[in-house]
Amino acid sequence: MRAIPIILAAVCISTVAACGGMTQSTAGSTLMPQAVPAGTLAQIYYWHAKPGKLEEYSRYIRDLAEPIDHEAQRRGAFLSVTTYVAHDTASAWTHMRVFILRDSLQLKGLSGALDSAGIRLEPDSTKRRVRGAYSASLRDRVGAVTVELLR
Repeated sequence: MRAIPIILAAVCISTVAACGGMTQSTAGSTLMPQAVPAGTLAQIYYWHAKPGKLEEYSRYIRDLAEPIDHEAQRRGAFLSVTTYVAHDTASAWTHMRVFILRDSLQLKGLSGALDSAGIRLEPDSTKRRVRGAYSASLRDRVGAVTVELLR
């Protein structure tokens, strides 16, 4: 069972690498050329939405986690992040978040940089605790893996 997330991660990373310099336009579904970041590592987090919470957890990521991600990325914490959603709730994970990193230095600082970004965006510790409790009510952590990107 433990091999499944690793195999899925390899498939997803391969897919991202194969799609390389393409990204979806915000105006529609047109793919636009984009420079491929020179990442060497990916930190992958696997989450499983609690029963009946798949869409709500997806909204949580979009509305609450992504602004934190963007703040951390703006400050150089990582090169890019992509969230994959598996709508098959019987799978090992429903949400896989892939952070592409330049090197092991970025990897080492990723968790702290995301925490710092969360504090910058929400300085009130009580509100951060409430947000943390809310996220815990939506999902369970399945695991995490760090992988090397082959290009």
